Amino acid sequence: MWESETESVRGKEFGNGFFSSTKHGFNTDGFQLKGQSWYVATDIPNDLLIQVGDINFHLHKYPLLSRSGKMNRLIYDSKDPDLKRIVFEDLPGGSEAFELAAKFCYGLAVDLTAGNISGLRCAAEYLEMTEDLEEGNLVFKTEAFLSYVVLSSWRDSIVVLKSCEKLSPWAENLQIARRCSESIAWKACANPKGIKWAYTGKPSNVSSPKWNDLKDSSPSRNQHVPPDWWFEDVSILRIDHFVRVITAIKVKGMRFDLIGAAIMHYAAKWLPCLIQDGELQADEMSISSHSNSWKGGFHMIIPGTKDDNLSIQAKDQRTIVESLISIVPPQKDSVSCGFLLRLLRAANMLKVAPALVTELEKRVGMQLEQATLADLLIPNYNKSETSYDVDLVQRLLEHFLVQEQTDSSSPSRRSFSDKQMYEGTHRGNNLNPKSRVARLVDSYLTEVSRDRNLLMTKFQVLAEALPESARTCDDGLYRAIDSYLKAHPTLSEHERKRLCRVMDCQKLSVDACIHAAQNERLPLRVVVQVLFSEQVKISNTLANAITLKDPAETRYQPLITNRKTLLEGTPQSFQDGWVTAKKDINTLKFELDGVKSKHVELQKEMENLQRQFEKMSKPKPTSAWSSGWKKLGKLTKMTTVENHDIGPQISTTIEHVRKPPRRWRNSIS
Repeated sequence: MWESETESVRGKEFGNGFFSSTKHGFNTDGFQLKGQSWYVATDIPNDLLIQVGDINFHLHKYPLLSRSGKMNRLIYDSKDPDLKRIVFEDLPGGSEAFELAAKFCYGLAVDLTAGNISGLRCAAEYLEMTEDLEEGNLVFKTEAFLSYVVLSSWRDSIVVLKSCEKLSPWAENLQIARRCSESIAWKACANPKGIKWAYTGKPSNVSSPKWNDLKDSSPSRNQHVPPDWWFEDVSILRIDHFVRVITAIKVKGMRFDLIGAAIMHYAAKWLPCLIQDGELQADEMSISSHSNSWKGGFHMIIPGTKDDNLSIQAKDQRTIVESLISIVPPQKDSVSCGFLLRLLRAANMLKVAPALVTELEKRVGMQLEQATLADLLIPNYNKSETSYDVDLVQRLLEHFLVQEQTDSSSPSRRSFSDKQMYEGTHRGNNLNPKSRVARLVDSYLTEVSRDRNLLMTKFQVLAEALPESARTCDDGLYRAIDSYLKAHPTLSEHERKRLCRVMDCQKLSVDACIHAAQNERLPLRVVVQVLFSEQVKISNTLANAITLKDPAETRYQPLITNRKTLLEGTPQSFQDGWVTAKKDINTLKFELDGVKSKHVELQKEMENLQRQFEKMSKPKPTSAWSSGWKKLGKLTKMTTVENHDIGPQISTTIEHVRKPPRRWRNSIS
């Protein structure tokens, strides 16, 4: 069923895998198993007991000495001349491989298959069954079978590489794993139209493929072969061998998207509860039961568990995750962003090396616009106060901005992004990557804002990480702010104002403005800004509509400029909110007018005082005439004062003084 045309030809050339060594062979009917011991069916009594694991082999020295260099050294170099028992504790392939090697030494026919060839090849090397002792020894026979039969077969290469998992380091030193990996890589990169060998194909409902249970599935010449035909066959390999195969496939130049798809297929099989879509839950403790349904991979491990039996499985899972991170193609879109985020979640949970986690975060940042909210809600495994890892999302956003800046500065990448934008516009999705990431961040903030342990500074930093041009509408940001205010009712007025600064009121829709006008959690200043910005937008909309009309039509229609008509087009709830805000605005205007009038009065008084001060401080010019008049005025004032003080004496004196003129008049007359 698994044989191709090449496989059948090679099998005939090699005698269909059966070979024997009749030289120095014993006359025996074969081996007989009695309990845990093997006996040779011959009349000659055995003289050597070889123990391999729990199995005992009752054999003869001569057949083994003639073909095994190691047996020669052990027997002849031993200080005990009557050595009758040898123990092999580290023989590769175990008792099964030694049984075949012993049969070969006795000249019995040995059936070579893809399942036993690797162990027998390593056992032959361990027993030193080389050409130095006998021509056509076991090393030569097994090496020829590997080169001419196994490596020419797709199925046999997979089986042999799978069997090498228990033969380290012998399989590595003998280059069995490397040669099988190269053979698999060459066949995987072949043109699908020319494939004639059999393959498993897409995975079935069975947990893992069983080679012996498969029917004749070799594709016909007219059958279409999908490009992912090799995924399922390669996914049965251990992670180190899978990495070796993928590395060889990369060297051969396969498309990076196919390599990424193969990696995702492997991860879905070996880490189903960590990687597969729809399997991840917010509570990681609830998904351990699903891993038991697939018996081919590792079970779900929860870090910090007290069960010591799970520590080895946790290390195996960590090894798989680290290996998959290291072989993910560097090209963008080689794997989905959701897969990278789920891999990042598993890496944080299993405490993967920080360098690999950082590299994975950069890869996520390259295509963050493709992420979904469910993939971005990664729990915080560092026992922090917050439920979700907000710092991780902040780092992902920084990597995204760095990548966007790099793409915008590169002419080739700029032309590619323009092409993508053109295609996205025709598909009905004209949002650029920054706008899509902005929507994702707003949704993430709305979700994590319900956590009462989330600091306001972290919320602000994440909300302000993107440039203002990334958001054409701030409804999502307003929803996140409202959710945060609802979950943190103890915020002060100053803190609420500072939180609302991350939002631009002019970018809110009508529905958001209506909600904000009735939102008691928002500061009054923010409500006024929202209403004012909405009024400005309505006025601009009406003005633009009027200017776009035909001048002949507007000639006979009055312009709609009064506030009553403007408010008729707005909802009743918006009008009620506007009336309340208008009263507050009028009160503030009245107080401002009073302050202005007081300021004017104080300014006038200040000017009068300044003029008087200038008059007093400025000296006036004097003349002889003015000084005489001043003296006369002073004299008059002094006379008036003396009249009040002296009394009747002054009046008598005045009369006495006035008499001489009378005498002068009499004398004249």
